Amino acid sequence: MIGLSGIKRFYLYRSSVDMRKSFRGLCGIVNNELKRDPMNGDGYVFINKRRTLIKILVWDRTGYLIYYKRLERGTIEIPATGSNQLSISTLVMMLEGIKLTTIQHRKRYKSGVGIRA
Repeated sequence: MIGLSGIKRFYLYRSSVDMRKSFRGLCGIVNNELKRDPMNGDGYVFINKRRTLIKILVWDRTGYLIYYKRLERGTIEIPATGSNQLSISTLVMMLEGIKLTTIQHRKRYKSGVGIRA
């Protein structure tokens, strides 16, 4: 199945990556730098130094997939938080060019939160 919606966790590699790297090179970064198993079903996000290219490495039970995007204009914003784990919503905003520093969540109703007996 092609798509990122089934992936539960995404991890951002915060150092720049030579985008000539393919499956083996990116798996090596996941194993050696992130200390994770690239075959666990998580998505691993890599960005080049100029922040115009992004690759997402995924294992889909039968083999690896690489999603690759090249921006024709602008750059990819990297989240300022120190964590390397990304939510799917943050990843989508990065891919769509939404400025992450100005995002504000509006108040929403949450069932069971703040209810007193």
